[in-house]
Parts: sequence; C-alpha cells; structure tokens
Amino acid sequence: MGRVVKTFPEPFKIRSVEPIALRPAAERRRLLAAAGYNLFRVHAADVFIDLLTDSGTGAMSNRQWASLHEADEAYAGSQSYARFEAAVRRVTGFSQVIPTHQGRAAERILFETILRPGDCVASNGLFDTTRANVERMGARGIDLPEPAALDPADGAPLKGGMNIPAFRALLAHERVKAVVLTCTSNAYGGHPVPLGNVHEVSALCRAHGVPLFIDAARFAENAGLLLLRDPTVRGRTLRDVALEIFAAADGCLMSAKKNGLAHMGGFLALRDPALAEALRNNLVVTEGFESYGGLAGRDLDAIAIGLEEVLDENLLMWRLAQVDRFAQALRSHSVPLLWPAAGHAVYIDAGALFPHLPAGAFPGHALACALYLEGGIRACEIGSLMFPGNDTRPQLTRLAVPWRTYTDAHLAYVAQTAATIAARQSEVKGYRIVSAPTALRHFRAVLEPVAVAERSERVAAAAQTAAAAR
Repeated sequence: MGRVVKTFPEPFKIRSVEPIALRPAAERRRLLAAAGYNLFRVHAADVFIDLLTDSGTGAMSNRQWASLHEADEAYAGSQSYARFEAAVRRVTGFSQVIPTHQGRAAERILFETILRPGDCVASNGLFDTTRANVERMGARGIDLPEPAALDPADGAPLKGGMNIPAFRALLAHERVKAVVLTCTSNAYGGHPVPLGNVHEVSALCRAHGVPLFIDAARFAENAGLLLLRDPTVRGRTLRDVALEIFAAADGCLMSAKKNGLAHMGGFLALRDPALAEALRNNLVVTEGFESYGGLAGRDLDAIAIGLEEVLDENLLMWRLAQVDRFAQALRSHSVPLLWPAAGHAVYIDAGALFPHLPAGAFPGHALACALYLEGGIRACEIGSLMFPGNDTRPQLTRLAVPWRTYTDAHLAYVAQTAATIAARQSEVKGYRIVSAPTALRHFRAVLEPVAVAERSERVAAAAQTAAAAR
C-alpha cells in the first residue's frame, strides 16, 4: 500500500470536464454585496473555485455513474437497497441499516427519538446541523474537545478526540443521553480521533449506560490519518481501523455525501433492533419507506459503490497527499493554519491572520469574503458566526477540497490568493449581522462590512438628531 508520496499522481484519469470562469473583480464585488455578504447566497456559476464544502460536491467514478442505469427504483424492497444495506454492513459491522436522504435527516430522526428537554449530548465537537437538531429537541450539545484542538498553534498529530477528564466530570453531573464522536472532528480542524480515545469514551459510555454514536461522515479519512500519524496502527488496513472504531460504538449516523462519495444520501446504522424499529417508524412518516428513506435507487447504488471506493488505499492516500500539499503551499506563503492538516480540508487560523478583528467581527467570515473578492474562491467560516455564544473557540476559515475535482494547480492558485490577502491583512475589515434566523444562521444571514455598519450608524444618529431639532 502506498503512503503519502508528494509526487504520486492521481490514481484515476479524467474523462469529463466542466468549464469554470473567473468573474471580473468589479462584478464579484457587486455579486457579494447583492448576496448580503453571505457566500451561501452566491450562485455557483459566479464562483471560480468552490471550496465551500466537500459534501456532495465531488466527482463520482465511472462505476458509480454506470450503476445509475442498473438501479432498481421499486418503492419497496428494491435490489438497490439490498446492495446498499450489504455495503453498509460490510463497512460498519452494524446489522440495522436505515437510509435517509442526507446526514441531517439521520440526525433529526435519531434525536427526535431519543432526546427530551433537559437532556444533553456530549461530543468531541458537534458540527452545525448536528447541534441544531439536538437543540431543537430542547436538549444541549456540549463540546468537550481535546485541549490541543483549541490551540491552533499546537501541532500535535492526534488531537481530534474527546477530553476524557471533562467527559468524566460531565457524566457525574449532567443527564447525558447520548455521545456523538465526530470522526474526523470537523468543528475543530478536522483532526482524527485516535483509537485509544475511542476506546476510553466507549468504556465510560458502557459504564454509565450511555449510547455512543459515531458521526461517520469522514470515517475513511479518520482511519487514513491514523495510519499516517499513529505508530500503533501502522501496517493495518483502512477497513480494519474503521471497523475497530465502529465496533466500539452502538451505532453511527452518516452523511454519505462525504465519505460515501455520492451526491446525495445518508444513513443510520446500529445494533439495537428495538431502537432501529423506533427510528424506522419515524422514517416512514417523515422521509419515506424503510428501504429507500427519501433516496432514489440510483442514489443507494452510488453510495454502495462509494463506500467501497473510499477504502481503496491508493485513492485515499492520494486524497490525503493532495490536501497536505495544499496546506504546505499555504504555509510556504506564511498563512497561519491549524496544523497538521485535516484529511478533507485546510483550516486557516483567521484569528491569527487578522489580529485586529475581534471574534464578534467574524474574522473567519472576513477571510472567506476576501478570498471571493480577491480570487473568486468560495470558502466557509467556522467560528463565532457558525457557532454563536462561544467566542473562545478558534476563528477559522475552512477550505474544503471536493473529492477528485480540483487539480494541484487549482489549489496553488488558492494558496497564492490567500498570500495576497495576508500581505495586506490590516486592510481587511470585519462584518456584522444585519438579519439572521435563530437556527443555523450562517446559511441565510445577511451581513455588512463593519465600515458600512459604522457609516449606517452615523447616518441613523444624524437622522435622530435632525428629528429632535425639528
């Protein structure tokens, strides 16, 4: 099996291409302002290189595309579901398999079934939709990341796990209804969860009768990073390491748009038939019949093939090497990063890049906007805009790399664009929220630059003064 070799070429050839175009700078300024300075509101056709997410944005393989023609679209008991179920069982070891239309549907169904107001869900780091689905049930999501994950400058190779002393203390004082171990820890830099941490969390969960679920969206990248960075697992296979993580848990929930290498879909998989029955009852009412869960048969087949392809060690090691080369390119331009790099993305430490911007001015979002204005690049803030009420967390900008989509030349352009911004970092201004929904505000918020906000406040104050004079 190959490891990360810097010059190792793509283990595939490209047979279809999509033209992309860089809009003129003046047009990008107009488009971003029209979108309320929210990159989720910018049309994809107006983006040159799209690193907003790796969720459903990768290129499917020829086998996945070919499977669409053999898919069985029967409403109940389709052959596509049988192939999907078998693949999930092989990869996870869980016997109960429940398809959903995407990861957040799996989160909703699980938490609606097991949570009540006042409960809490502990995690090494709940991501945005997971937290939102916990909180909509009146429960609390409590992040207990490793201390090293909170320090962007700490280069520890394995810092994606849960803070064990803090978890013990939480179990002693709170009504912990479930634990979600996110592999990799996307909310805190995409770092891998080590096997030892998985087993420690599992043992504490068993001792307290708390079910443990793996957020398996990037399970293969977690296993691959462990093979590269953890000497205790060297020589093992990706499949073996992944199975050991799943074996320590009671179940998993997954967005198959990530390490399922598909454009749509997700699932719940677990051991307990009674809980699975309750989840299926919810599924049938809200998503679809239990053998399709809101998905077409062609989606089920694409996921079944993707789950096998993602465990191809040549493909995965090329993937990790590409992200690593991207991170090294950014570092060569003195752009501050969380280090070492994640398996699916590079996280720029926007708080360090823009020391003049406080957390309340959303430095991670400021960098994301600057990347679009400078180079037509779309990225995602992971900081105080996405996770309000926690200004002590790292202020990050995530550059997520879609699978099998961009070449090293594309990513070198992104690194050069970031270097241009870093060279005039003091000129970058912060943002404030004009309007936003209460849940998942980063998706639909309208913002404005701080300079505009300050001018708006002066205009409003002048109007009030004039009105008082009249």
